[in-house]
Amino acid sequence: MKIEPASVSHRFNINTSDLSLATNQHSQQHLTQLLPKEIGLGQSNIYQLDTDLTYIESQYVLSKDVSISSQLEFETPRLIVTVSLDGSSRFCSQQGEDFLFTSGYTTITKVNSSMGKREYPGQQTVSQLRFSIGKGWLDKYFGENSFAHIFTKNTMELISYKSTTHSGLFAARQLVASKNKINVSTPFLHGQALLLLSSELDHLINDLPDNAIDIHSCEKDKKIIKLAEAILYEEYKQPPSVEELARRVGTNQFKLKKLFHHYLNTTPYGLLLEIRMNIAYQLLQNTHCHVNEASEKVGYQYANNFSNAFTKYFGVSPKYIAKHQP
Repeated sequence: MKIEPASVSHRFNINTSDLSLATNQHSQQHLTQLLPKEIGLGQSNIYQLDTDLTYIESQYVLSKDVSISSQLEFETPRLIVTVSLDGSSRFCSQQGEDFLFTSGYTTITKVNSSMGKREYPGQQTVSQLRFSIGKGWLDKYFGENSFAHIFTKNTMELISYKSTTHSGLFAARQLVASKNKINVSTPFLHGQALLLLSSELDHLINDLPDNAIDIHSCEKDKKIIKLAEAILYEEYKQPPSVEELARRVGTNQFKLKKLFHHYLNTTPYGLLLEIRMNIAYQLLQNTHCHVNEASEKVGYQYANNFSNAFTKYFGVSPKYIAKHQP
């Protein structure tokens, strides 16, 4: 999607320093930045999920073309991962570089400073999730120096612009669906962020020297794991056995389990459990769904088994979540 620049005379210009910023009364880790009413409705919610990991969720309904200027300086370079769910925008840096953010795509940039303007065409709804990540967090969760090749230069640059993966889109929607984040724990948000970032950063990991990688086998294995993921996301209510799943993706049970461990740091059952629990959580939190109904919708034959699994996974019972829905 090409984003045409609006006429300067018809664009509403504002600086981020002019946007109101308030601390959420329930959490010191949650800040809210509101848009001026002159340009539409919406806000950005900012969460400090971990050391070196900030999550920004922006939901706008814009009535006119907008240009938001910003100037940020970082002590060390950071990776910025932007997942665009709806709408479009672009960032025009002072160095003359343009970065696009388009619905259905994940844009990854590396910055040591960010000076420029983020431009939004008017008459659109914008939903974007942005993650600001330091190298320390990447080393902790993806392996030391897995992203060292990206941080070799202290310049702003585009690292990747690709369609958002199936699993990344699922995790992004889980984050957005958690409307009442006051009652959602930071570990839950961090877990969803980790799932999303694992999916979107996978193709950037370079933890082995080139001559140690069988490129053909590596690409084949990635296709196998992506297909297996897609099957579990689509068929979580009546999932195939591990044996059947392996057969459908063209491998054996042993190799499939190894691939799940290598690429996703879990097992087929572990991913299935995560999918079921997160969907059940959203059903209970955002609808008037009964516990028994949620149990049936995510594939449990017996509600007691579902309740035990849910309580073990989240640390609270499904009845508690249903009673405390927004």
